[in-house]
Amino acid sequence: MTTRIAEVGRDTYQISTYMPDIDFAVNQYLVTADEPLLFHTGMRGLFPETRDAIASVIDPTTLRWISFGHVEADECGAMNEFLMLAPGATVLFGQLGCMLTLGDIADREPRAVADGEVVEIGNHRVRWIDTPHLPHGWEAGLLYDETTRTLFCGDLFSTMGAFDATTTDDIVAPAIAAEDGMPSMSLHPRSGQLIRALADLDVDKLALMHGPVFTGDCEGALLALADDADRRVAAAVPTAAIA
Repeated sequence: MTTRIAEVGRDTYQISTYMPDIDFAVNQYLVTADEPLLFHTGMRGLFPETRDAIASVIDPTTLRWISFGHVEADECGAMNEFLMLAPGATVLFGQLGCMLTLGDIADREPRAVADGEVVEIGNHRVRWIDTPHLPHGWEAGLLYDETTRTLFCGDLFSTMGAFDATTTDDIVAPAIAAEDGMPSMSLHPRSGQLIRALADLDVDKLALMHGPVFTGDCEGALLALADDADRRVAAAVPTAAIA
């Protein structure tokens, strides 16, 4: 298991741990804003590696915000370890997830944000976007850094294997292949619609949880993924069955 950290944009670092036994990697993203933010914490078992990677850039005890896309071990398993490490840190998450889960399991009260709410973290503005059941979880959401036009898109475009920190190569076909081999998306009638709404954002970078940071045609990639989601929903629930 190897962990690396790479600068992938202005004030933005990708921490990536590749696990060769399952040919899969998990990413966290550090935004070194005036009020530093960590998106994804990684599993509890990865806490030392993630902490040390952050320490190569900033003092991890100065973290102010901890956020993630849904409640799952690789997204927030080390949440409370980071809350203990950084006394001024607060979990930033959607209202529904705070009500359902995080208000109970987080060691400090989280900051609940509404769909579309913007939070000023000093020299960056981040917007919370509710994406219920996308990619999975009723409480799911994503974070958009309006300042750097970076969409932290969680498990969307997940791919298998190791990867470079950034790419302009196609991320849609590998994501479709990964979903075919290991289905993980919670198919929902609104899945494609929610992805298309993300494509309406002015996105310059897609920061993947299980893949590189994509710096190509982000709108086109999101629209292609939306089409694939629609295809999967149609295959799972034929029109005749709905009628």
